[in-house]
Formats: sequence, structure tokens, C-alpha cells
Amino acid sequence: MGVPTATREHRTRTAGSVVVVLGVLAAAFAVTSFIVPRPARGPAKEEPVAAPVAPAAVRTVSRTVVYELLGPDGARNVTYAAAGSALAQQARVTTPWSVTFTRTGPADRTEFYSIAAQNPGPGELRCRIVVDGVVVAEKAVAEAGRLFSCAV
Repeated sequence: MGVPTATREHRTRTAGSVVVVLGVLAAAFAVTSFIVPRPARGPAKEEPVAAPVAPAAVRTVSRTVVYELLGPDGARNVTYAAAGSALAQQARVTTPWSVTFTRTGPADRTEFYSIAAQNPGPGELRCRIVVDGVVVAEKAVAEAGRLFSCAV
């Protein structure tokens, strides 16, 4: 038994198959080139640019804030939320004591006000927070050494 040799008919079929495949590929390429959109020739068209939108104006208000400490023997370890919500501290103050500042912010925002102090005693130590002339918080403690706070 020998190895079968390729015949001319087999080679013709193989060559014919290659020609058919190449023809199908050429047809597919031709059809695709007509169907797939091509980029426009010439200068690129510019997209319309939207006008910049200005942010809505935020209405601001300024509030006058007064923190007060009242008592016969001063206060220790005084800590309060000041302008810009920064914390301020004083180790010892004599009473009556007060600090006034202005806080500016959006009109619709709720502001936080706070003061804390320690009563060195004896006697009552009172704290008060006044915003735009209105007392918004008030508290008192009579125990010596007691730490307390007013907040709103």
C-alpha cells in the first residue's frame, strides 16, 4: 500500500475553494465599506457650546453673638465656638465676662452656638448665649468644680 498521491482534481478543488473564500471576503469588505458610516471629510464641525451657568446666589445673613458668664468668683476652662465656628479657650476669666462676635453664613443654615465653663465656686455661675439681642440659651450651676455648658 502506498501513499495516495494528490491528483490534479484534488488540487483544483483546493485552489477553487481558496478563490471562493477570497471572493466572499472581498464581497463582505465591499458591502461593509458602503454600510459603515465614514467620518466627514473637511474641517471638523464644532459642537455648539452651552453658555456657562452661574451658580444661584446664596442669601447670607450676619448674626451678632454674645456669650456671657455671670457669677461671684469667675470661671475656669472657658471654651466656646467663636466666629467661623473656630473653638476658642481661656484658662481663667473674671466675671462678669462676655465676648461678642459676628458670624456670617447662609440664611437657611442652622448655626451652632456653645460655651462651656467650670465653676470654681463658691456661688452660682451662669452662662448665657444671646443672638441678635435674643437670649437663646441660659443655664446655671452652683456646685464648686462643676463643668457645665450652654448650647443651641
